[in-house]
Amino acid sequence: MIVAIDGPAAAGKGTLARRLALALGLAYLDTGALYRAVGLMVLRGGGDPGDAPSAVEAAENLDRSILDHPDLRGDAAAGAASKVAAIPEVRQVLLAFQRSFAASPPPGKKGAALDGRDIGTVVCPDADVKLFITASAEARAERRLKELQARGIEAIYATVLQDMKERDARDQARTVAPLVPAEDAHILDTTDLDVDEAFEQALAIVDPSTARDRSS
Repeated sequence: MIVAIDGPAAAGKGTLARRLALALGLAYLDTGALYRAVGLMVLRGGGDPGDAPSAVEAAENLDRSILDHPDLRGDAAAGAASKVAAIPEVRQVLLAFQRSFAASPPPGKKGAALDGRDIGTVVCPDADVKLFITASAEARAERRLKELQARGIEAIYATVLQDMKERDARDQARTVAPLVPAEDAHILDTTDLDVDEAFEQALAIVDPSTARDRSS
């Protein structure tokens, strides 16, 4: 089974993807971490994430050990990720890795759950189930603000909201793999849902039989 989960930043797709993977015995891949890693590598090298040659070089030499680095969750890496993700050559380099993971998950796994911006439209257009997780920009900014504050990072709601809207605009306007739901994706709006409610609704879409077993 391949489950494709897309959506804008802070909509809750990562949390849902991890929980679905655990519940269904699937391997999980946060594809956004690949782009954040590339962006962070460029920043660490003193480069501009929007510079194609620098970003492509980082993607081709991606150090997988950086995928677990806490700095990937910071705003700098997130902003850089949005810029490198708009570069077609970077997306092409990382596309093969993502497709290989989906087609050949680690031993013992029944399939793969991938979350990102273009999983259902580009990476795995033939995925068994596609979800598009969304929420209002205001709700997502509030979640991101709480996340930053929990990590001891000072932030202002208005600034977080503005950054969120700018990232949405970049993701939706890029010429290659823009952020849009696949035509056959199930849309799940989490604006007024807590984590558990969102998970139960997502599970009912992905695997109704498992959802029924859990509720019985």
